[in-house]
Amino acid sequence: MQYVSMHEAIGFDAIQNTRDLGAYQAADGRRIQACRLLRGANPGLASAADIAKLKSYQLDLVLDFRSEAEKQVAEAPFAAAFAWIADPVMVGNLSQETLLPLLRNGSAEHSRQFMLDFYRAFPVNYQAQFGRFLRLAEQGKTMLYHCTAGKDRTGFASALLLSALGVERSTIVADYLESNRHNAGASAKVLAQLFKAELAPEIMRPLLNVEAAYLEAALTVIDEQYGGMAHYLWQVLDVDVERIRRNYLV
Repeated sequence: MQYVSMHEAIGFDAIQNTRDLGAYQAADGRRIQACRLLRGANPGLASAADIAKLKSYQLDLVLDFRSEAEKQVAEAPFAAAFAWIADPVMVGNLSQETLLPLLRNGSAEHSRQFMLDFYRAFPVNYQAQFGRFLRLAEQGKTMLYHCTAGKDRTGFASALLLSALGVERSTIVADYLESNRHNAGASAKVLAQLFKAELAPEIMRPLLNVEAAYLEAALTVIDEQYGGMAHYLWQVLDVDVERIRRNYLV
């Protein structure tokens, strides 16, 4: 299936892969309001100009899915500028101790399987975190939500939110895949460093990129174990979908 995205990243000096979910076609022919729901990579090292631009969105909060180990002291200016809430989703183990043996002794297929397992854990093990995220949407918050690269945890959260808003699955996958384009520069730098270190870039590439199969793995768990997305949102995460739609659709 071919996926066609609609959205460009918001231009920042020091924040990657950040975009507005506004204008996607959603339930009943309505569209998502612009400037209300932003998804992104870590904004913590934002420049002063970046912070000023983000403030123009009048965000109620910034939601951070990262663990404490992913944060840096240099993020203090951003933390002082916004209501920055941490709700870590720590699927798998992406520490150097775990990844280096995988890169040295594994294969591209091993890396891909690692990511598939990573995604299958999202809907099972992190219901509390993603439920709290969607309850912020129930409250009508204008928010930026993010992880480190804005592609995996943020990608799954976006799939849940867009599903709640009634966006078609093909559009949800297309939005998810846009992270490859917007992270391309940073990914190329990582791969170049691996090449210099005599580590095989093709083994790291499945960890840096997103693939439709990754997101579909998580969605298949929802379909097969929880009776589909509508049941998962309503019965498992206890989300009021109609309230979310009233908050963001026009």
